[in-house]
Amino acid sequence: MSLYSEIFYSSEINELFSDKNVVAEMLQFEAVLAVSQAKEGVIPVSAAEIIGQCCHTDFIDFERLKADIKLSGNAAIPLVKQLTAIVKNKDVEAAKYVHLGATSQDVVDTATVLQIKDFIDWLEEKMMLLEQNLIVITEKHRNTFMIGRTLLQQAKPITFGLKTALWLESIVRSKARIEEAKKRVLVIQLAGAVGSQNQQINQKVKLIFADILALKTANSWHTNRDNLTEFASVLGVLNGSLGKIAKDITLLMQTEVGEVFEGAAAGKGGSSTMPHKRNPVTSTAILANANRVPHLVATMLSGMVQEHERSVGLWHSEWEVLTEIMQLTAGTLERGIELIEGLEVDENRMLANLEITKGLIYAENVSLALASKIGKSAAHELVENACKSAVSEQKHLKEKLIELSVNLSESELNELFKPENSIGLSLEIIDGILRKD
Repeated sequence: MSLYSEIFYSSEINELFSDKNVVAEMLQFEAVLAVSQAKEGVIPVSAAEIIGQCCHTDFIDFERLKADIKLSGNAAIPLVKQLTAIVKNKDVEAAKYVHLGATSQDVVDTATVLQIKDFIDWLEEKMMLLEQNLIVITEKHRNTFMIGRTLLQQAKPITFGLKTALWLESIVRSKARIEEAKKRVLVIQLAGAVGSQNQQINQKVKLIFADILALKTANSWHTNRDNLTEFASVLGVLNGSLGKIAKDITLLMQTEVGEVFEGAAAGKGGSSTMPHKRNPVTSTAILANANRVPHLVATMLSGMVQEHERSVGLWHSEWEVLTEIMQLTAGTLERGIELIEGLEVDENRMLANLEITKGLIYAENVSLALASKIGKSAAHELVENACKSAVSEQKHLKEKLIELSVNLSESELNELFKPENSIGLSLEIIDGILRKD
């Protein structure tokens, strides 16, 4: 991996996408194909056993394989040649049955799906951990008042728990998308040269093949790439949701705001020149990945317009791109877990920031209360003018309203200027999200 592998990627998932593992998945295809054909009497059982014994990465010359890929156009062709030679050295007759009836794309696509299957197992476990962390922080800060911001301006009070509950809900939706996409992406590719199958890979062989690999059977999707593109797009959405969380946190970490901070650690977030800095390094990594992934997903989308029964270049464009999407998603998710696990919340700063506008954030409360007494339009105009006067005179809005002798008592105004009376249905929304989870 690169110099930046520890920040943008996940060390836990690297091995899954190693050259050795990719080849292992392709060899698994060949071994299972032989077993499936033997069970249906297409090839001798003894031949399947010998082929299976030879389907190990230890027997493969990886340097020669890489060199031959350049000439062959994909990894399956030279790999099958090597495997056939290995089998032939053990049994000349068995070598006749290696890769029988299959095509190169069958091997590459099914191996990709097997990688996706393992990746999803890892991904779902990590998403569950992130979800649990978000539940904890939401419950803890259900009643922590803060300012809600629209267009980067102070708007109305909410609770920090509402913000984190909505983060949580977006992650739960991504979990559902992944679960739904599994139905269409975790399928075999076993269709032969032009997707029409043949006697060597008939329906019974396909059913056995799919069952052994714990995948679903499917008709040819050689040039119909909607399943892989859907999966890539779902991962793109997940990266976007994690990026949104990171974006909020970077904004809340700004010196002028100072409401939330990434967890502190020795050497974390420092500057090479400014000793006072506490930079949002974890959020920065998430945002970098969230910026990269959509362009990779776009490659998958543009690669869908494939020619006839085998594409020239568009199928090939997916290979490294889809792997990169999964690797970046793994890194994004790991950083997201780290971010939420260590998040520090300054509740006092949140309360202090509620007072920055000197009561202007409660203007809507006052306007709605007055509307029932003097009408909506008149109330809006009165409060709007009061806000302008309060700003120009540098007074608190409540003080200005008392001066104007509006149709509200001081005790009524006091209630309207309390954050707990200004958060709408925040608590009900939070509780509803937690119940659904």
